Amino acid sequence: MTPPERTKISRRDFIRLTAGVTAASLLPGCQFSASDKERPNVLFIAVDDLRPELGCYGNTVIKSPNIDRLAASGMTFGGAYCQSGVCNPSRASLLTGRRPDTIQTWDLQTNFRDNVPDVVTLPQYFKQNGYLTQAIGKIYHNDIPDPESWSEPKIYLENFPFDPDAVYRDDVNLANIEKRQGEIVKEGRQDRYIDRFGKWYLKETATEIVDKPDNVYYDGAQTDRAIRQLSVLKNGDKPFFFAVGYYRPHLPFNAPKKYWDLYDPNDIPMAENTFVPEGAPIMAINTLSELRGYTDFRNTPHPADGFVSEQDARHLKHGYYASVSYVDTQIGRLLNELDRLGLRDNTIVVLWGDHGWKLGEHASWAKMTNFEIDTHAPLIVSAPGMENKGSRCDGMVEFVDVYPTLCDLSGLKIPKGLEGISAVPLMHNPARPWKSAVFSQFLREGRWKAPDGREYMGHAIRTDRYRYVEWIDWETRQLAAREVYDHQNDPQENKNLADLPENKALVKELAGRLKAGWRAALPK
Repeated sequence: MTPPERTKISRRDFIRLTAGVTAASLLPGCQFSASDKERPNVLFIAVDDLRPELGCYGNTVIKSPNIDRLAASGMTFGGAYCQSGVCNPSRASLLTGRRPDTIQTWDLQTNFRDNVPDVVTLPQYFKQNGYLTQAIGKIYHNDIPDPESWSEPKIYLENFPFDPDAVYRDDVNLANIEKRQGEIVKEGRQDRYIDRFGKWYLKETATEIVDKPDNVYYDGAQTDRAIRQLSVLKNGDKPFFFAVGYYRPHLPFNAPKKYWDLYDPNDIPMAENTFVPEGAPIMAINTLSELRGYTDFRNTPHPADGFVSEQDARHLKHGYYASVSYVDTQIGRLLNELDRLGLRDNTIVVLWGDHGWKLGEHASWAKMTNFEIDTHAPLIVSAPGMENKGSRCDGMVEFVDVYPTLCDLSGLKIPKGLEGISAVPLMHNPARPWKSAVFSQFLREGRWKAPDGREYMGHAIRTDRYRYVEWIDWETRQLAAREVYDHQNDPQENKNLADLPENKALVKELAGRLKAGWRAALPK
């Protein structure tokens, strides 16, 4: 039997395809060649600890013109949620298209390959379908580069002030590099500043302001490198999937002085709900372990016992805003180069923050809880020829939806086993009925265990009106506590309604929806 003739897609048909029309419906029997350069490229931008505190999400104080420019050329998903409010499980979930319970990745240490060794990740699937896949920066968690995902080894920086394989790659305090490396050499010791992961720990204070160029920090330097790499990728014989992961605005809030100078700290709005939610169980509240890891906040009390001073809170939020603007500039440089090289018309750009982040809300800082502010995160998708440019979709989507969405936009068959669905129909019609709920979870373990010294797993469901959380004792597997927050009357989640007698029927209904799981929440 003679095989069907391979069909080459025209530019016009390609634009229709990237607008969400599947290859099967466009050209029956169509196949792409692995060397077909009309296949859309993918620029995959991950930003650590970026909450939806951006101009395109309605914040009028923060300065994020480049991310806003990307949003103007694509769709801003206002109802996007991660699957866990902590880096490793959130990233592993998005990149495998599976939920944390499926890949049994709940903490910062677990390599998902230990539990699901044969899973095909998002970049790995593109690699299998003829793409050249490359990464620079933080895509998976710091010490889990997942070489199976990439066509070529992950890019590290040459001639940088520190060896990125020998220190944490989520940036450092510059003031500590020369000092600490010099002390190690002077004393002839190699272990003084080695932490339990075997890395030199060169972070110290929670903020740093230096009057130096952008590339003294890793995010600026890696953007220099990523810009050079785009030229290499353009001249290759394959479409590319290029992942660029930014470390700011993760602590420490290090940014050149000019980004701090963008803001008058007195103009930055502070959190309104700087208190523990009424009726919240003990395991619901962040212990501030992350912030306490920095010398200037080592003695910060637990949220139930106190709060950082107003002066410190304002300085921290100023540092967060400066860090966002610093990263925004780097993203703008990357997008400018994409335009300069003539690649933008044939490149899908997706930008996401791996989870939310508290900036004083609930008397707390950082992530690592199950609240709305931890799980609600930014997601922006821009595709060539797409409809509804510059629009916002408030339908609920999840990070497990990114994998099938990028397959759909690229004309690739969506593989079996994914636990999300393509959001391309929402890109056609942002107002259409969609998921009735989204799901997330967080494990209080290790140094992040609850104040009572026990470990708990919290599973959460977010409907259009309510957030419901069940906390399970991780040792006994018994139900330990519940939370219910009514977003119609309490959007900040300041009062837990779960234990009120009049809400017994509501709790039963929400518990049933949580137990029914994500499949029951899919659009009909």
